Amino acid sequence: MNKKNQEWNLQQKNFVLPVCLLLVFLTIAVTLWLTKGNMFYLFNFSYIGISIALGTLLTGILPKRIKQRGRLVTQFLVGSYMIFFLGVYGKENMQMEGFFFYLFMGVFIGATIHYLVAKIGGTLIFGRGWCGYACWTVAILDLLPWKQPKEGRIRHLSWFRYIHFFGSLGLVLYIMFVLQKTPQLESLEEMYWFLIGNVVYYIVGFLLAFFLKDNRAVCKYFCPIPVVQKIGSRFSLLKIEITQSKCVECFACERVCPMDIKLLDYMYAGKRVLSTECISCTACIHVCPTNAIDYTAGFDAGLAEYLRYRDEPVATRKNRKASIPPNQSSSM
Repeated sequence: MNKKNQEWNLQQKNFVLPVCLLLVFLTIAVTLWLTKGNMFYLFNFSYIGISIALGTLLTGILPKRIKQRGRLVTQFLVGSYMIFFLGVYGKENMQMEGFFFYLFMGVFIGATIHYLVAKIGGTLIFGRGWCGYACWTVAILDLLPWKQPKEGRIRHLSWFRYIHFFGSLGLVLYIMFVLQKTPQLESLEEMYWFLIGNVVYYIVGFLLAFFLKDNRAVCKYFCPIPVVQKIGSRFSLLKIEITQSKCVECFACERVCPMDIKLLDYMYAGKRVLSTECISCTACIHVCPTNAIDYTAGFDAGLAEYLRYRDEPVATRKNRKASIPPNQSSSM
């Protein structure tokens, strides 16, 4: 076995991002604690910050062959906290419908804070990092054997995410403004809605993963959360970047990408990976044999989504490279 696959990487740069992430969450924790006068916020965001920082640190320093275990640590620490402490013990509906209910009621509690911070505001910094590092649904689904999709996406099926999103919104509007009912906060009704919703997600997730041989199929075709995440993630500060001078075009990064992103197409265009489908899982970074891929900070945005679909003919490397005009401007 390659010696590098067994060595811990304790370089200073691997500690920078975890420390920065921890400081961001501690700042949010202290700010909300002081402004709201509630110790829950101090505990909540400190715990999440420590969990994310720990997973990010482990992902950076663990031997290459087991780096993805660091991400699993964060997924299970955050996911179990959200389900059991906030959902079951706290009886909060952390589903999309719960967020809509609380938002229209003007209630600033766990679900509202979670969505506004992690899934809306946070995307401007981390993109869809929540999906890669903290989602409790895929924390389980990522244990299935189909981590690397073989055949690409099914074109247009992702539109179901939008149907799901607006269906959830319409259901909440109907209950609140037509039936004129509002949920009782922290009630058994809220807990049951949350638990039943999660059971549905897991069932659909397992079925999609099994039939499509893709652990992340539920993210691509069913989950409504990306509808709001994709807006801010287009402008996120942190993105994947491929250094073309180091790249040997082995396409190992694209083979391991769970979201079927044509990563090298962004490199050919002289851009960072601007796809709003990127979940910042960093699998591409760890598989690169020449260390050509990194997670960098910058200010850029784009509309092009270079994704691999099942119905596309297999393009030659030369045709792919020639089909994308290089970008003359550089990212900050």
